[in-house]
Amino acid sequence: MNDLVRQHTALSDSDLEWLHLLVSEWQLLSDLSFADLVLWVPTLDGTRYVSVAQMRPNTGPTSYQDDMVGHLVPRGRRPLLDAALDEGRIVREGDPEWREEVPVRVESIPVRREGRVLGVIARNTNLLTVRTPSRLELTYLQSASDLAQMIAAGTFPFPGEQVDMDSSPRAGDGLVRMDAEGIVQYASPNALSAYHRLGLAADLVGQHLGQITAELAPSRGPVDEALVTLASGYAPREFEVEGNSGVIQLRAIPLKPKGTRIGSLVLLRDVTELRRRERELITKDATIREIHHRVKNNLQTVAALLRLQSRRMDSAQGREALDEAVRRVGSIAIVHETLSQNLDERVEFDEIADRVIAMVAEISPGPISCRRNGRFGILDAEVATPLSMVLTEILQNALEHAFAPGEEGAVEVTAVRGESRADARLLITVQDDGRGLPEGFDPKRAGNLGLQIVRTLVEGELGGSFDMLPGSGRGTKVVLDIPVRPQK
Repeated sequence: MNDLVRQHTALSDSDLEWLHLLVSEWQLLSDLSFADLVLWVPTLDGTRYVSVAQMRPNTGPTSYQDDMVGHLVPRGRRPLLDAALDEGRIVREGDPEWREEVPVRVESIPVRREGRVLGVIARNTNLLTVRTPSRLELTYLQSASDLAQMIAAGTFPFPGEQVDMDSSPRAGDGLVRMDAEGIVQYASPNALSAYHRLGLAADLVGQHLGQITAELAPSRGPVDEALVTLASGYAPREFEVEGNSGVIQLRAIPLKPKGTRIGSLVLLRDVTELRRRERELITKDATIREIHHRVKNNLQTVAALLRLQSRRMDSAQGREALDEAVRRVGSIAIVHETLSQNLDERVEFDEIADRVIAMVAEISPGPISCRRNGRFGILDAEVATPLSMVLTEILQNALEHAFAPGEEGAVEVTAVRGESRADARLLITVQDDGRGLPEGFDPKRAGNLGLQIVRTLVEGELGGSFDMLPGSGRGTKVVLDIPVRPQK
């Protein structure tokens, strides 16, 4: 629509916004009319019309098999468009048109904004299946007529009331028509079923919808006057009402075809099952977060017990082994703590990496600086947990073996995230400027327990590759290449 309006017409941006608002609402008009809608806007030179939007009904057969958007027709070819645009009124005169052996009734509705007619809606009704209308169809058609008059007067759609048509109730979900006092004149079968789900035992017709709705909604105090007003349709609002056994979503539309409120429409949908599933998901998410929180607490308890045992060890080698175990357990606890604060099983790993670096830096034998460059990004939990352990082991190994006691140095962790959807990978480099690798050292065959853990996790669990190389100049460089899921 934006391209067509700006290319062919003289409408301003505010006029275009009004058309967008109209198009966001006109599925309702199409369904109530059982008709196709095509929005025609006069071109810049005033000699033609361009169709900028189209809507087909969910309640009846279409009149157009082809897409009409983008078509141009000259003035004079469709007299009803000319009359509606020039006279600013709804035009219904004329015999039905025949399109591919299908009779079609054509009407034109001017689209008015602030006293100016911006364009014309052509309402096209397929008459092939016309029969004696039911009470529901008569109510639909009368409501459509009222909305058409409001469009022609510039009072519909309602300014500032942007509607999400994907989640908002539609005419087929349930419809209630009320008079100016809020008394129900007609309720569709779906609407009546929804109110029965709330607990209504009687019929809706003849009842005051606002009062009935407030009585069905559980309340410990007096009747909710705000709910009475909302359900009575005095203002355009969308809201939900929850009873003892159901939840319904309502949308109120005041009807003012001639400037004075004559009643209102309420569209409603039974969303009981939808809300129940949402609550189950919320409960599931809360349960998962609570599990991660408890796992974190248990891991911290295990780390504290190992720390206590380490302090009571006489053997320096045994004490060092227990301290390493404390750090390994602590790195896993950091991941579970982060997961306990998220709504899904994905974590921002940069924060975890920084905390692991700070934790391992506490064992530094001297003034060693540790820092991170680049971003790890968001990782799945099944990647973050083993990766945190791998990072802990590599940093711990660098600080223990690369530097002599009291020696100054630096360890730098660099992360480069590739985001190719076909092959998203994370390249991690840990570079130190220490003493370097021993002569003849083979990281795939030799190494302590920490390096064995790194190899097992990287190659077996993460499906990546691991290598240790001499650094540029001096020191050691550890390179990890890990496949990851693309970030959203």
